Amino acid sequence: MSQIAGEPGTQDFVEVRLPAAGAYLSVLRTATAGLAARLDFTLDEIEDLRIAVDEACAILLQQAVPGSVLSCVFRLIDDALAVTVSAPTTDGRAPERDTFAWTVLSALAGKVESAVSEDRTVTISLYKERGAGPGPS
Repeated sequence: MSQIAGEPGTQDFVEVRLPAAGAYLSVLRTATAGLAARLDFTLDEIEDLRIAVDEACAILLQQAVPGSVLSCVFRLIDDALAVTVSAPTTDGRAPERDTFAWTVLSALAGKVESAVSEDRTVTISLYKERGAGPGPS
């Protein structure tokens, strides 16, 4: 059963899988902008999300297994966009939370979390609500 995006309580998702290489990040930036626009995010909110997704991917690419796949799942939830980026890594370490990159993510995306699975896949999750303003400073 399918539901229409924007109805209360509904959730649509888009998954993009691409080579874990910086040359492909423009695809994710474009997808992020298009999906945020679909939810009527402001131009500033769209740009914040584009930068946040780019930064999350850059963090993962530093430790991604060469030749692996970067997965990005976008969930459209009412007035919010949840983005989960993951990649298999060589060391299976969660991103450091006291870095400039993590500070940028937190400021731009609102809510940011990370996790590491048993197979050393690292996941970074971003959650941004429309109209929520900038994240914590």
